[in-house]
Amino acid sequence: MTSHGDAALDALLLSFADGSLPREAGALFLRARAGGTLDPRDWPGLACETVFKPDAEALLQAGFTVTDGLGEGSADGTTADDGTRPLVLLLPPRQRDEARALFAEALARAARGAWVVASVANDAGAKSAEADFARIAGPVGTRSKHKCRVFRARAGQAGADPALATQWRALDAPRPVAGGRFLSRPGVFAWDRIDPASALLARHLPAGLAGRAADLGAGYGYLSAELLERCPGITVLDAFEADARALALARHNLAGHASRAAVGFHWHDVTAGIPAGYDVLVSNPPFHVPDGRERPDVGRAFISAAARALRPGGSLWLVANRHLPYEEALGTGFGEVRLVAQEGGFKVVEAVKSTDARPPRPAREPREPWDAREARTRR
Repeated sequence: MTSHGDAALDALLLSFADGSLPREAGALFLRARAGGTLDPRDWPGLACETVFKPDAEALLQAGFTVTDGLGEGSADGTTADDGTRPLVLLLPPRQRDEARALFAEALARAARGAWVVASVANDAGAKSAEADFARIAGPVGTRSKHKCRVFRARAGQAGADPALATQWRALDAPRPVAGGRFLSRPGVFAWDRIDPASALLARHLPAGLAGRAADLGAGYGYLSAELLERCPGITVLDAFEADARALALARHNLAGHASRAAVGFHWHDVTAGIPAGYDVLVSNPPFHVPDGRERPDVGRAFISAAARALRPGGSLWLVANRHLPYEEALGTGFGEVRLVAQEGGFKVVEAVKSTDARPPRPAREPREPWDAREARTRR
């Protein structure tokens, strides 16, 4: 996945590039992203943590040490390096409870007196994020640049609220949702509910789907669970998910299905492609990246990956917002494309991979191409 600019990262690094703040060997970067002036030669021993696979791959390619951070915690929520880091950088997520938990973690992992420095775009809630940070950190210094706010405080300073910070650190802990059917946590896609688009797709999955299947962008595992419960012929189910936090939840939520199908879990960027040989693919592809930007090209890349991964005659079952421009991507590599349902601003599409090299066959019922029918419906 290519970079589309990262103002928050650029703003964060500026204070170190111009000497306003010192770089420290062995610093920690939470929700790290690659790009801008971030160079391992300038940051000896920088430990990068990110849960987003494309960011992890970019950081590794740039020469940094990267982990997802999920294996660090102990039963009481602390980590082995609490109170040791000489500097902590962070790019907070948009979801408020998740961000508050990350602010608290950053302060806990910083050595007493060490700088904790965060950067948030103005249109991503920078003022609210700064105010939240100040509630637990005490007085903060602020700098505005690139339409972002960079704010910092020293860990353990006067005016901090360690009791509130301890409460906040647990705000993104996993918890039951959907009447206890699933475990989820703040920050994961549709974390506190069943996503209505995914539910629409699930209702239209035919019981006769069979063979090797995969869920592209599996989230906490809802569509995977529905596919396994509705389609007894599925023998293999691979969950591909770029968010390590979501994938860990899916592993828990799908554990009960391990006795009837081979279920695999892959921290993976689907836009980079997936292995071939699947009979069925289901997907509610993302069209935003973690910093909140709308990226319909991500969904198109999911569709292209699906076309390459399916066996001839295999089917992709996709749900998406009606306005998203996926028609061209669906017209490449698939022999049949049909609109299955439209409801609540969403569309469910079945796309069947061509079985030969001939031009795509006409769509099955409804007879007109699904994109043409959609356009007519809007008029």
